[in-house]
Amino acid sequence: MAILWPAFLMAGVLEMLVFALVDPGNLHGFGGAPLQLSRSAVYTLAFFAFWAVITLAGTLTQKLLLSAEEVNRTAHSATPPV
Repeated sequence: MAILWPAFLMAGVLEMLVFALVDPGNLHGFGGAPLQLSRSAVYTLAFFAFWAVITLAGTLTQKLLLSAEEVNRTAHSATPPV
């Protein structure tokens, strides 16, 4: 929750910033065809995409802050003794 909740809040902020400048009705797919999605569907999909990317960044940051001892201790405690 220490990563998910701040990521949720920042995804909301990013959503507001992006869609203050971008009209979801003018978005096109990779082939150049207009998206066949409603505005609320575009808002929803974009929010979840923003949330996922920010969550991934927070998770990677947390993992990179672990010391070598913490990483090795976690790896050894996850495997059963032989």
